[in-house]
Amino acid sequence: MTRHRTSPSRRTRASLAALGMTAVAALALTGCVAGEDSDGDAAAAAGGDASASTAEWSADTLDVDFATYNPLSLIVKDQGFIEDALGDDVTVTWTQSAGSNKANELLRAGSVDVGSTAGSAALLARSNGSPIKTIDIYSQPEWSALVVPGDSAITDVADLKGKTVAATKGTDPYFFLLQALEANGLSPQDVTVQNLQHADGRAALENGSVDAWAGLDPIMAASEAESGTKLLYRNVDFNTYGFLNATESFLDESPDLAQVVVDAYEEARTWAEEHPEQTADILAGVASIDPAVATSVLERTHFDVDPVPGDDQRAVLEKVAPILVESGDVASEGAVDDALDSLFDDTYAKAATAS
Repeated sequence: MTRHRTSPSRRTRASLAALGMTAVAALALTGCVAGEDSDGDAAAAAGGDASASTAEWSADTLDVDFATYNPLSLIVKDQGFIEDALGDDVTVTWTQSAGSNKANELLRAGSVDVGSTAGSAALLARSNGSPIKTIDIYSQPEWSALVVPGDSAITDVADLKGKTVAATKGTDPYFFLLQALEANGLSPQDVTVQNLQHADGRAALENGSVDAWAGLDPIMAASEAESGTKLLYRNVDFNTYGFLNATESFLDESPDLAQVVVDAYEEARTWAEEHPEQTADILAGVASIDPAVATSVLERTHFDVDPVPGDDQRAVLEKVAPILVESGDVASEGAVDDALDSLFDDTYAKAATAS
């Protein structure tokens, strides 16, 4: 059953309670802005009348990304779950991410407060000093594979030696490529990687500029259906989870808004399970693909995962971590280890599932 939407003040109170702040009881009753840590502060913020602050939020703007590789983000945006929760008090701005690398750029620049990436990309960003935290797991997708033209003579990964492969560095397909090469006795030096954004990688494959492409859905599924390309190599274990990330400054200043976003994702997860055809239509519309292609993408995407970041995700990232160092994408093993230990903040997803 779809979760009933709560009013802004109720969501604020639930968020603050879940965060376990010292003055949570007082804040829950007043609905005060997160970060105020005493009854006196709460009263002052409300001009002496604590009850007057129940509709207030910690900020009047919220910047969130959406991406075709993250169908739940499309539902959240389409259904207006965040806007419904916040009412007219907060202006929500949506920015599209063309890939995990672009989402990381938006987060680092402060252009979005919350952005969606693959787990490998989140680890890469944190390892290289980007102050982000993973606050929700939005899917376990099989969104990456190695793709070749339909008439290619390449029949297995070993045949890629000496060939040119398109991939978007800093994203799951790129790390999928590195893992696939290693699993088949090759190294990154055995191929020439053309660093192209996902859509450009598809174009390069189809016009013959490269021999193979580390693809990403839904662009990959569209290429299969429309251009007859074929998946050379699949391995669901080489796909890291979908990570919803937020900047540390945003979490420090607006934990109430962060909770609203995670709550909206949980609402979207339920909605997607109950409305599969509409979900495919939404994805098809944003990605400009046929609904049948969108359906095939969703069949490779698992939403029924525990949204709380934890051991399962860490286990996957521990496999990717050495590759980040060996490929030169991260300077040291210590940087990756520190990132693994500090990346997850499970507070918000735990609160969302508890409610």
